[in-house]
Amino acid sequence: MTRSILLATAASLLFASAAPAAAPPFDTPARTAFLIDLSSGAVLYSKDPDMRMPPASMAKMMTSEVAFELIDKGQLPLSKMCTVRPETWQKWHGPAAGSTMFLSPGEQVSVENLIHGIVTLSGNDASVVLAECIAGTEQAFANQMNDFARQLGLKNSRFCNSNGWPDEGCTYVTARDLATLARASVERHPQLYKKFYSQTSFTWGKTLGSGQDITQQNRNPILGKVPGADGLKTGHTEEAGYGFTGSAEQNGRRLIEVLAGLPSWNARVQESTRLMEWGFNAWQAKPLFKSGQSVGKAQVQLGSESEVPLVAPRDLAVTIPAGLSSAPLKMKIRYQGPIAAPIAKGQHVADLVILTGDTGEQIVPLVAGEEVGRAGLFGRIWLGLKQLIGMA
Repeated sequence: MTRSILLATAASLLFASAAPAAAPPFDTPARTAFLIDLSSGAVLYSKDPDMRMPPASMAKMMTSEVAFELIDKGQLPLSKMCTVRPETWQKWHGPAAGSTMFLSPGEQVSVENLIHGIVTLSGNDASVVLAECIAGTEQAFANQMNDFARQLGLKNSRFCNSNGWPDEGCTYVTARDLATLARASVERHPQLYKKFYSQTSFTWGKTLGSGQDITQQNRNPILGKVPGADGLKTGHTEEAGYGFTGSAEQNGRRLIEVLAGLPSWNARVQESTRLMEWGFNAWQAKPLFKSGQSVGKAQVQLGSESEVPLVAPRDLAVTIPAGLSSAPLKMKIRYQGPIAAPIAKGQHVADLVILTGDTGEQIVPLVAGEEVGRAGLFGRIWLGLKQLIGMA
C-alpha cells in the first residue's frame, strides 16, 4: 500500500507565503528533449520525453554501464585483455563502419582502453570487441544490456546491439530513459564516471604508411563550453539525426540533458549548450534538509520497532525559478508500507515529494535513519494481538 504523509515543517512554512513558482520559458527545435536537476529531482524541461527513437551512439552509454556494473562488482578487471577477432575487425573498419577506435585484427586491448575507445572516441569497433569479450557474442551482451535496463527502470527502451548501429528499429530508447541511464552512471559509479567520461581526447592506433599515433577528440559538444561539464555521449545517424546526452555540475547542482533529432552538428552544439546554460541560469536550488537530518517517520511491519525514522541521505534542495526568494511549497513523504522488517540503516525506503506551483513534482530519496530488526516470536504475537483488538 502506498502511504503519503503531509509535512508541515519550518521549510514549508518559510516558502508558503510566496508568489507561485512559474517555470521560465524555453523552446528548442529538437524533436525530443529532457532536462532534470539531480539535486532535487526536478524536471526542468520536457518535450516528448517518452517518444521512442533510435539512440545512435548514445546506446553506447548502456554498453559502458554494463561494464561499469561488472567492474564495480569485481567481475571485470580493467586490466583484462580482449582480443580483436578478425571477423569483428572486418565488419567494423573503414569509412562505411562509422566512428572507430582504429583497432587491428588480432590485437590485444585492455578493458580500460576499450572503454576509453567507446566513451571518448565513440568507437563502433571498440563496443563490439568489449561486448564479445564480456559475453562471448554481441547478441548475448545485448541480452545483458536489456537485463540492466530493466533493473535501472528504463521502461521504454530495448537494445539489440552494443553500439547503436541502425537495425531496422530493433533498438530504441526515449529521452527520459537516456536521462535515467545517465543518472545511473553518475550516481552508481562515480569513480568510473569521473575516470572515463571527462577525457577530452584519446590516442590509439597508427596511421597507414607513416605509422604515426592517431589522436581523436571527444565529440562532447559542451566540454570546455559549459563550466562543470563532464559527460556523456553524442549520437548521429541519418535516421536519428544529431543527439546528445550530457551532464554538468555547478555549485552542487548536477543537471542531465537529452536532446535528439537535431538537423546538424552545429545545431547539436548550439542547442545542448543553450539548454544546459538555461538550466543553470534560469533556475536555482533552495536548501531543504541537511544530510542526516530527520524528515519524518514510516510505519514498520513485524519489526522490533513500530516506526523507522526517515532521514536525508544527502543535502536535499528544491529547485525554483531564479530570482525568487521563496515559492509556494508542499511536501509529503511517500512509501510502500508498512515497511517490512528487517530494515538496514541507510536503506532507501521512502521518497520526499515536493510540489512547487506549476513546476511539477520533485522527488528525492529518504533513507532509514536507524536499523530495525525483525520482531521475535513473542513480539510478533503481541503485534498480532494489538492489531486484533484495534490497538495498532
